[in-house]
Amino acid sequence: MNYEYIQIAALNQYAYCSHRCWRMFCAGEFTDNQYTIEGTALHDRVHTTGDIDKEDTWQIRAIYLKSEKYKLIGKSDLIEVVSGEYYPIEYKRGRKGEWDNDELQVCAQALCLEEMTGQNINIGYIYYAHSHQRQLVEINQELRDSAIATIEAVTNLLETGTMPPPSYSKRCKGCSLYSQCLPKASDKLRNYQEAN
Repeated sequence: MNYEYIQIAALNQYAYCSHRCWRMFCAGEFTDNQYTIEGTALHDRVHTTGDIDKEDTWQIRAIYLKSEKYKLIGKSDLIEVVSGEYYPIEYKRGRKGEWDNDELQVCAQALCLEEMTGQNINIGYIYYAHSHQRQLVEINQELRDSAIATIEAVTNLLETGTMPPPSYSKRCKGCSLYSQCLPKASDKLRNYQEAN
């Protein structure tokens, strides 16, 4: 597959489900459901203003981030600058999930910001619209290593185009691509073929 940069959002999708990531970024499939429509509406609201000074905080919305080192590109929801320190804030429609895919997305934004500003980014936040709360994301070495490993996995996925097999899990409940993937049917077919 021909690509120059990896979309930051692809890391989040891959960590959530590698098969979903393949469908979205290799096969070009996408279907809306209630959750994706709510997420799009939230991001439309978040991205309506440019930048503002709010007391001691400079807020910049909907700015593009890019890293030549990691070949990443994407649009941030919000970057805040306080006392000269930058940190990314990613907006999500629901509440904190059981998985760390949202933290990977914030870390990838931090990697881009570091390259663009020349500063170390040590924290970021995820704003969950359901609870109206920000969750602190520590951009520590463990999260950086995980983000870099995910960048490598997504790069391999895009370069080879090899489809990871669908696999049913709790994560499938809210997936907008469930009807295309049919993970339970795929599991049954795989088990049937292995038994014969």
